[in-house]
Amino acid sequence: MKTHLFAAVAAIALAAGPTLAQDAGPISSAAMGRHIEVLASDAFEGRAPATPAEAKTVAYLVEQLQAAGLKPAGDLKDGGRAWTQDVPLARFEIRGPVSAAVKAGDETLTLRQGEEIAIRATANGADRVEIKDAPIVFGGYGVVAPERNWDDFKGMDLVGKIVLVLVNDPDFETGEGDFGGKAMTYYGRWTYKYEEAARQGALGLLVIHETAPASYGWATVKNSNTNEILDIVRPDPAAAHVPLEGWVQRDLAVDLLSRAGLDFAALKAEAQSRDFQPKVLEGVTLSAGFEVDRQQIVTRNVVGEITGAKRPDERVIYTSHWDHLGVGAADANGDAIYNGAVDNASGVAAVIEIARAFAAGPAPERSVNVLLVTAEEKGLLGSEYYAAAPLYPLATTVAILNLDAPSPAGPARDFSAAGDAASDLQDMLIAQGREMGRTFRPDQRPEAGSFFRSDHFPFVRGGVPAISYRSGLDLVDGGVAAGLAWAEAYTASKYHQQDDEYGPDWNLEGMAQDAELLYRLGLTLANSSDWPAWKDGSEFKATRDITASARR
Repeated sequence: MKTHLFAAVAAIALAAGPTLAQDAGPISSAAMGRHIEVLASDAFEGRAPATPAEAKTVAYLVEQLQAAGLKPAGDLKDGGRAWTQDVPLARFEIRGPVSAAVKAGDETLTLRQGEEIAIRATANGADRVEIKDAPIVFGGYGVVAPERNWDDFKGMDLVGKIVLVLVNDPDFETGEGDFGGKAMTYYGRWTYKYEEAARQGALGLLVIHETAPASYGWATVKNSNTNEILDIVRPDPAAAHVPLEGWVQRDLAVDLLSRAGLDFAALKAEAQSRDFQPKVLEGVTLSAGFEVDRQQIVTRNVVGEITGAKRPDERVIYTSHWDHLGVGAADANGDAIYNGAVDNASGVAAVIEIARAFAAGPAPERSVNVLLVTAEEKGLLGSEYYAAAPLYPLATTVAILNLDAPSPAGPARDFSAAGDAASDLQDMLIAQGREMGRTFRPDQRPEAGSFFRSDHFPFVRGGVPAISYRSGLDLVDGGVAAGLAWAEAYTASKYHQQDDEYGPDWNLEGMAQDAELLYRLGLTLANSSDWPAWKDGSEFKATRDITASARR
């Protein structure tokens, strides 16, 4: 899952601290609800980038930010700032049928796209993928980590081979080992595994889907991988992408290994050790073929600003992604629109209303920017592009406060963040919540790797202190049991599915409660001369320290 936010703040009197109304007027849950209802309506067709729905979405966002009192802060055009930042991307889409089959001895198993296998449109620049009887290798977790003395491939030549790997880290099953225990490292992300396969020269890589280590079910895999694929524009896309990328169902992987005389459970246990040796599936090969339509497109981030009164070149940035999955295959009810109400019309709505609260009050000392990014669902591409080509220097960006998929389950006594930020910024967030009578709950599922899956992460890699905020689970109405029940039900039946729709049963009070907390934190940062920093031992501290002179 992702994050959570919103509602009638004026009516919520949580312990200690001034109300938002005393600061800048109440954040309106009704206004946020209207934004969500509009953005998640069928008329916006799931808000896919570079479709007619993008133009409609961007127009709505610009209209709302302008009405809220912000000024444009995007690309420089004709001597001024536009409301948007152009984000050039490469788009890849499978055209026509996908053929996929496995040959084991004399038997050929036909694999159905979206059922046993989910093949992504290849992003290596090819117009067609044609693979005939390629050998298959079980490559453990697909990890090469020299600093951990870990290499799952042991020098095996992978040219012309399809690699089958487990999802997540080697530590996932036991919660202990060389990868820091249960919390996922970047080595556990499927994006890393594809990157490593390209470095190894493999013909393809397939991730074995299991719900627990992936943190989502097969429906999410299917819906996220069998439609169009977007990527940044690369000078040599084949250096970053193998011809065949995709996922396979666990039961299929078990069957294929068995046909080669290998036991899935035993190999999985072996793969948790650095002594693991990759295994060729003797007598088992894979064939696949499909056409790929390649295009270069331009999509857009939306950028607004409240200019700082004293130090306008220092800025606090609120981020949230406006895109979702668009229109795809219809479900059993004939619904083909992925509305993306929780994920992430709700986060966008909250940022708009937080921005309105800033604009209604006295100008802060530092600038406050709103960055509503594109193509998050395609791999954090809008935020990655901004971090690589920032409109304003990352060195003087105070902090990133990201809002993604806030919960409509009602107010909570606690709150959280994706992963452990290991920064002063997270400490400030915890302290701000405490003033409002709320407690911080550490990420309950660090093994899901959420720290790497939201739009704050490209900024983190650039050294900027950043947090992706999450709503709490300890609901005022029903406690932790109710919060967990909502989260589990959402993940199972709505996340990246057609049923993520706005409903009359939503309780927006929790979203407004969270919006107030994030507003107050941003207000504190914007009226301060301090710079939150990464703590000693953080892998991102050195990158931030390089630009320390810009913050004196």
